[in-house]
This record gives sequence, structure tokens and C-alpha cells, in this order.
Amino acid sequence: MNPPQIRQLLQRRTVLRAGTAGLGFPALAALLHAEQPENSLGGLTALPHIPPRVRRVIWLFQSGGPAQMDLFDYKPELQQRFGEEVPESIYPAERKTTMTSGQTSFPCAPSSLKFSQQGQSGIWMSEAMPHLARHADQLCVIRSMYTEAINHDPAATLFQTGSVIPGRPSMGAWISYGLGTENADLPAFVAMTSNGSAKTGQPLYDRLWGAGFLPGRYQGVRFRGQGDPILDLSDPQGVSRIQRRRMLDSVNQLNRLQSEAVGAPGIETRIAQYELAFRMQMSVPDLMDLSGETKATLDAYGPDAQKPGTYAFNSLLARRLAERGVRFIQLYHRGWDAHNNTPVQIRSQCADTDQPTAALLNDLQQRGMLDDTLLIWGGEFGRTIYCQGKLTSKVYGRDHHPNCFSYWMAGGGIQPGLTYGATDDYSVNVVENPVHVHDLQATVLHQLGIDHERLTFRSQGRDFRLTDVSGRVVSEILDQKSAATI
Repeated sequence: MNPPQIRQLLQRRTVLRAGTAGLGFPALAALLHAEQPENSLGGLTALPHIPPRVRRVIWLFQSGGPAQMDLFDYKPELQQRFGEEVPESIYPAERKTTMTSGQTSFPCAPSSLKFSQQGQSGIWMSEAMPHLARHADQLCVIRSMYTEAINHDPAATLFQTGSVIPGRPSMGAWISYGLGTENADLPAFVAMTSNGSAKTGQPLYDRLWGAGFLPGRYQGVRFRGQGDPILDLSDPQGVSRIQRRRMLDSVNQLNRLQSEAVGAPGIETRIAQYELAFRMQMSVPDLMDLSGETKATLDAYGPDAQKPGTYAFNSLLARRLAERGVRFIQLYHRGWDAHNNTPVQIRSQCADTDQPTAALLNDLQQRGMLDDTLLIWGGEFGRTIYCQGKLTSKVYGRDHHPNCFSYWMAGGGIQPGLTYGATDDYSVNVVENPVHVHDLQATVLHQLGIDHERLTFRSQGRDFRLTDVSGRVVSEILDQKSAATI
């Protein structure tokens, strides 16, 4: 046997094909076994575990960390403590970031925004969100969220994947894996990004909507903010749909032959992605065509409703995606990282997001979709009550703060007009009904009919789940019908 023949014999794929008792085969067999039987929607046959309360989720992720005491966590008594040092017993030195730990003074910076009670429910909201305030009775405001992560990337990664360590599947990927899709012509999971008026913000990496160790076909599809929402959406000039179909059939045939030979799950993922891409060439242009929207609807979302890449455009697109059966829709809006001039920055961010957010909520309700849609709003952490930098009567900055912050939810199975949880007098620590990131994730999965402890995937020798080894469904914020299924 000559050297080229020996090298061919020892190639990995040759060994796997010919030597089924080899060391590589058990690992490959375990990988293949990790995928469970699928139902007609492409999800798992064992799901849903319980009757689902909602069909879809729209998550409005406010990247950067909105200041809870400037939006929902009203602390009027702090006005009397303006400029006073925040006691170290309230805010210990070890919980400060390096951006402020070197300060010699940590003066209390009460909110400069005015608050009022809104709706029949009397939810406290600041003047920065006048449009959303009209829908206060639809909201469930959670003022007792907390997390362990104090920096942006690990904090956002924890919210999206259940771990501060990159590499885990995103929530949308878990949901796609478990439940499949209701529209074979569109992805089950779509992600969109937008920038605030400041045009700056924290980086948003593809892994935030990635599949991690799940098969790649469950990752989110990101819609771009300029040009075609997806690259190569149109066939090349001179190539007809019939020609494209024939070409794709030929490529798939070759891929299936290779899949049968080596049994690599990635090949099946590639085949599925090619097929979805082909169908999306027809479905996405219709999705992006806003000509059928009424003037009243476009006006409701604001002046940027028809400008691709804006938060208003993405909010309107989220409703259109939800109508078409997309299971998980993630909007990321950057610019909430208000370290310097928080009063100006937070007003600017709310000017970008308040009207479109309220329009989306109202749009879903008017179309009868809010009852089976879960709408979520919030960022990766909150902000400090002490001032970062120099404090004046009109200017203050706020650093990162993981101990407490505010979220709100609305839609199917969530108690409307509810304020849940409370913080201490300084809005520094949770003192009533704490809600961890994993608790929120468990609650979202529950509303979709998923037991968060039972949706698992074996990787690297152990079973993983979105909520890792903790998390509880926050039954107190659910309506009677949803709470009864716990």
C-alpha cells in the first residue's frame, strides 16, 4: 500500500464509515441521539407540556440598562436626600464598577423626571413615557428584577441564553427547538436591531440569537436595518425560479448522499436552511411591503415607521411577523447606557421608543392578538442611585446596577394593571418578591406551554436547559387560568 492510500485509509471520515467500532463512532452516535422526534411543526413531539397560553413572544430588549428610578420605580422621598452620600451599608464598595469605584464621593441623585399614577390601576410612571402611560392598565410592571452580571455583555448574554458564559443556545433557539414554527415560509425566530438617537451603544453579537449547541437551524435569523433585510434575497440576474429550484434540488441531493455517508447533523441543518432561504425569497418581500398598512396605523407608530432600521419600523415589522406565525421576535434597541447626562439621554431614548412601543401594544390588542401574544420590555440591568461624575440640579450620570431594575410584561395570561415587587428606599436592593433572570425565563416558557425543567438538550455529557439549575415560574403575575397549570 503506497503512502497516499494509507493517508486515505486513515482519514477521519473513512474511519467513521468503515470502522463502526472505532472510538469516534460512540461520540457521533451520542450526537445523533441528542435530537428527539419532531412533530409536524418541526418541534418536539413531547411538547407542549401543558396547554399554552400564548402562541408567540415579542421581546423589546432595551440594550444598555434603563434607569429604573427614572421610569417605573418612583422614590419621591429621595428628593430630600439630594446630594447626600449614599451610605456604604446601602451600596457597598465591592458592588461598584471600575468606572465609579475610584470616586471619592457617591452623592444621591434623585430623578429629575416627574411621576404620576396612570390608569385605573394607578401604576406609577414617569413623564418620559406619555404614550405608554395611556396603556398602563395593560401592563404588569415588575420592579424587583435582579441579576448577578454587572457588565453589559455577560448581563445581556445571561438574559438571552441563561448563562453569562457565551456558547449556550438563545431563548428563541430553545423555543424554536421545542415548539417548531407555525409558518414554514418564515423563520421561527427573528432578531432585529436599532440604534437610539445618540447613534452609539453596546455591541450586539450574533451569539445572542444563536443556536449554541443546538442544531444550527434553530438559530435566529437577523433582519438587517438597511438594504435587503436578508442578503441574496433576490435571484441573480438571468436566473429564473425554475432554474434556482433545480440547482437547489441538485445541491440537496449531493448533501443527502454525504449525510447518509457520514451522518453529520450539520449537513441536515444546511439542507433545511437552503430550503427556508428559497421559500423566504417569496415570503419576505411581501412581509416588508407596508403599502397595505393604513395611514392611521403608520401614524400611530410615529414618523420613523417606514424607515428601515429604526425602532418604529422594527416594532411595526414585529406585529407583521407575529401575524404570519413567527414564534419568537426579538428587538434590540441600543443606547440606554446613560453614564453621563442621564436626564437628557433617557428622554432621548424614550422619544425613540415610547410611541412605537405603545402603538405595538395597541395594535396587537385591536387586532385581537394580544391575548395570545406575550410582550416583554426591559434591559440587562438597572442604574445606580448615586451619581457618576459631578452632580448638579439638572445633570447626573448613573453607573451599572444589577441588584434591582424594572421590567414590564403584557399580553396573554399576564395580570394587567399590576405592580409586582418592591425595592428599598434608595432603589438599590429588592425587598419584596425578587425575580431573577431565570425566573423570568421560566415564566415565559410556561406561557408557551413549556416546563422549563423538562426542555433539555444533552451536550458534552450532561443535559442543559435555558434556566440552568434554577428558576421558578412567577405565578403571582399570572392570571387564574395560567397559574392553574403550574
